[in-house]
Amino acid sequence: MSGYICTTCGKQHDELPMCFGSEAPALWQSIPENERAERGELSSDQCVIDGKHFFVLGRILIPVNDGPGPFIWLAWVSLSEANFLRTCELWESEGRESEPPYFGWLQSSLPYEPTTLSLKTQLQTMPLGERPNIVLERTSHPLSIEQHTGISMARVQQIAETALHG
Repeated sequence: MSGYICTTCGKQHDELPMCFGSEAPALWQSIPENERAERGELSSDQCVIDGKHFFVLGRILIPVNDGPGPFIWLAWVSLSEANFLRTCELWESEGRESEPPYFGWLQSSLPYEPTTLSLKTQLQTMPLGERPNIVLERTSHPLSIEQHTGISMARVQQIAETALHG
C-alpha cells in the first residue's frame, strides 16, 4: 500500500497500516503493574488472570471494499474455562480449524463509540500458524456493521490516524 498525507499531523506517511490491535485484554491493563506477575500470565496469544479469567488473541477481519484487504483488528476475547482449555489442548494440532467456534466476549477497547468491550463474538480456530478469527454478532454497533459490510480505504486512513495520533 502506498503512503498517504495524514490529516491529523499533515505529514506524509510511507504506508497505510492495515492492522492494529491491543497488547493485552482490558482486564489485564486494569491491574496495577506490580500485581500482574502474581495475578496472571500474559503471552503473545493467551492470558489468564486470577485463575478464572481466560483470554485468547484473535483477528477481526474487516473487508475493504475499494482496496486491498482485509483491514485487521487484533483483539482479545474472553472464553469459558472449558473452551479455553480446549483451545490450549488443540493449540498445536493439525486440523484444529474443524473445531466449532467458541462463544466469547470481546475484551479489547477499540476506538469506537459506544465501547467495544463485551460485544458478543464467536472465536473460530484457524489452521496452524494463523490466529483465530473473531466474528462479531450482527448488531447495530459500528464495529459489527463494518465487519459485516466492509469499509473504504478512506475509513482505513481514518482508523490509522486515530490509532497513531489518538
